[in-house]
Amino acid sequence: MNEVALTTPPNGGWTGAAFFDLDKTLLAQSSSLAFARPFYRGGLMGRRSAARSAYAQLIFSLGGANERATEGLRRELSRLVTGWPVETVQRIVAEAIDTVVDPLVHAEAADVIDEHRAAGRAIVVISASGSDVVEPIAMRLGADFVVASQLTTRDGRYTGSISFYAYGSAKADAMRDLAATQNWNLNECHAYSDSSTDVPMLEAVGHPHAVNPDSLLRTLAEQRHWPIHKWHRTVSLRERFGKVDARTATRVAIGVVAIGVAVRVVRSRARRRVTG
Repeated sequence: MNEVALTTPPNGGWTGAAFFDLDKTLLAQSSSLAFARPFYRGGLMGRRSAARSAYAQLIFSLGGANERATEGLRRELSRLVTGWPVETVQRIVAEAIDTVVDPLVHAEAADVIDEHRAAGRAIVVISASGSDVVEPIAMRLGADFVVASQLTTRDGRYTGSISFYAYGSAKADAMRDLAATQNWNLNECHAYSDSSTDVPMLEAVGHPHAVNPDSLLRTLAEQRHWPIHKWHRTVSLRERFGKVDARTATRVAIGVVAIGVAVRVVRSRARRRVTG
């Protein structure tokens, strides 16, 4: 890590950042649902669990990402992964990412990522999905930083508890902390999401964007004159971004470390609010 820091400016030389929600923004569907079949084939899920997971994700998709639906999905996924071996999950995700995620990336998102990178902005993927799923996808997209939910483990297995849930205002808090460490002016940064639950994330930046928004977010975006984008084409990850090179992997690794610091700050803030 220190060797990389010697050749990389402390703030990466970025002029700011573009923050992207993952599910139904960068991807055409939920990343967790996309991996349900490989997890089933890998022996992590039985038929009943696979059906319950698919049903929960379907309700989440059809009903919009409201707080009740998201919380229900969080409980379902927590229950589902309890006892899963971490190494097995990471192996399945690594082996299946090309076939599972490859057809799901919005082509318009890939274009926008290219535009922001050309403008000197860091690319930040921010998602309520678990880090073991989000980080490999973000790496393939060439992201510089990752904010994702952190699932607790014990003896190499998931306990079912979530130490940090990257949802709602927690996303915005992590964005502010990351911006502070990188000396970014959030008024000059961009954020993209499809969900009304991400309004705090969108309000945290000077340039919010609604992508394929749910009805509540569309109404708010229209009222506040936020740009509304319709992304519908998909593109091959391998075609647009190729294989992950060592430089990209290192960038994301550095980003995960930075987010770990941000997550600790967010949790500290939450504890102060509870005890204060």
